[in-house]
Order: sequence, then structure tokens, then C-alpha cells
Amino acid sequence: MVQLTRIYTRGGDSGETSLGSGKRVPKYDTRVSAYGTVDEANSVIGIVRLNVEPESDIDKMLARLQNDLFDLGADLCTPEKKSLSSKDNNEALRIVDVQVARLEKEIDELNENLSPLKSFILPGGRAASAYLHLARTIARRAEREMVELATRESVNPIALKYINRLSDHLFVLARHLNDKGTTDVLWIPGDNR
Repeated sequence: MVQLTRIYTRGGDSGETSLGSGKRVPKYDTRVSAYGTVDEANSVIGIVRLNVEPESDIDKMLARLQNDLFDLGADLCTPEKKSLSSKDNNEALRIVDVQVARLEKEIDELNENLSPLKSFILPGGRAASAYLHLARTIARRAEREMVELATRESVNPIALKYINRLSDHLFVLARHLNDKGTTDVLWIPGDNR
């Protein structure tokens, strides 16, 4: 468990931060941007939770997502070693297949009872749905940053699957919270011409 005794360290005052490995990098480093964007998505999910029934199944689902996103941030914060069998890789917290499988199962369950899509959806409807669409777009940005990072450095391929599935999950959950899609706000192409 993490124990924080001081909130500020002054270590970042020069524009650098430490990765989980202890390596110092600029705060604009692609890896830092990726896990920072994951944190941003997590924060929006916290706002979603303020707009759903506390302790409901949806709230518990969102709490699991938030915890997973901290796992993802930890995964991204600790670069993988070149040797996959190294002790450091085994000790680092990594996103695992079971987390992706849980997302897929929840997507399938939520999607089962949704009204069919007849157009693209505009973010809106209920507040929780609108915030889920915001979290989804932030997750997509995190995915782009992770993919860019993977072109230069090793990134856990399961983490890439997770972030891809997460945006799908948030989309389906947003529709679910819009009365199973019946109150989705639909795009009408060219409607304002």
C-alpha cells in the first residue's frame, strides 16, 4: 500500500518528474502525458459517480473502473524492462487480461438491452451520460498517447487493449444511463444548414 507523508517534495520544480523506476524525465514526456491523461479520465468518472445512485451496481462498476485506471497509471508510470523475465517486470503492477475480459463482459451485458443505434450520438441526455462521453473522449486521447509511446518504448500490450475497451465501455454505459438508449441525443447530419 502507498503511504504519502508529504504532498510536495519540490522535486518537480525544475520541470522534471520521477517515473516508477526512479528515472527522471521532463514533465512533457509522452509517458507522463499518457498516465496524466488516464488520471484525467479517472477524475471525470469521479464526477459521473456524483450523478448516479450511491452504492448502486453502476456506482460499483464505476468504482472498479477508477481503481483499474490507477492500476493503468501505475503500469504506464513504470517502464517495462527489455527482459520480460526480469524481477522488476514481475514486481511492477501491470494491467492483466482479466481486467480486459471484465470490461468485455460488462459491455456485452449493458449492450444487450440497448435500443438499436440509428445515428451517431451527441454527448448529452442525462448528466451522468454526458460526463461518460467526456471520459470516453479523454480515454481515447490517452489511447492515442499510449500508442504513440509504444512506437518508441515498450508498453504493456494488455494495457493498450484495456484503454481501447474502456472507451467502448464508457460509450455503452452512457447509452445505458440514457434510459437504455431511448433518450440518447442523436446527430442529424446537416440539420442546421
